[in-house]
Amino acid sequence: MIADIKKSAEQKMRKTVEALKTDLAKIRTGRAHSGLLDHIVVDYYGTPTPIPQVGNVTLLDARTISVSPWDKKMAPAIEKAIRDSDLGLNTASMGETVRVPMPVLTEERRRDLTKVVRHEGENARVAVRNVRRDAIQHLKELLKQKKVAEDEERRAQDEIQRLTDRSIADIDKLLQQKEADLMAV
Repeated sequence: MIADIKKSAEQKMRKTVEALKTDLAKIRTGRAHSGLLDHIVVDYYGTPTPIPQVGNVTLLDARTISVSPWDKKMAPAIEKAIRDSDLGLNTASMGETVRVPMPVLTEERRRDLTKVVRHEGENARVAVRNVRRDAIQHLKELLKQKKVAEDEERRAQDEIQRLTDRSIADIDKLLQQKEADLMAV
């Protein structure tokens, strides 16, 4: 029973860190990366479909993303979806290829994005702490029902705390990397 609680807590904490990674990947730095357009959805003959499933997303250079739709009629829909997204990007069409140049970030915008990154990090830390709280609550219930000994419960709490510390350290490392990317000119 204790093993199940620890395993469940570890999986939830790992998922929280992974969710933070994907959220941070969506925050735009000055450089282009193909994963930036993954969450943008295009109307593909009545079906909402992510851009990577309707075309080939590649990098032309460090500041330009290229989308080559497999269906040539999809280029205008892809352009519209990128312009209407929350990323604040403009598109340029080259025949049937859609180019997405990355604008240079201003110092003020970099600071704003850093605040957003820190907020996302704090949300992830809170989620990890909530997982820890729930796991410890389950352990206390087992102790109250006399299904485990006090020593086992205490050892399990210590292990859950170590898992929590490790997850929060991973979150802090991700935040430092993202802030360094944002502040790099």
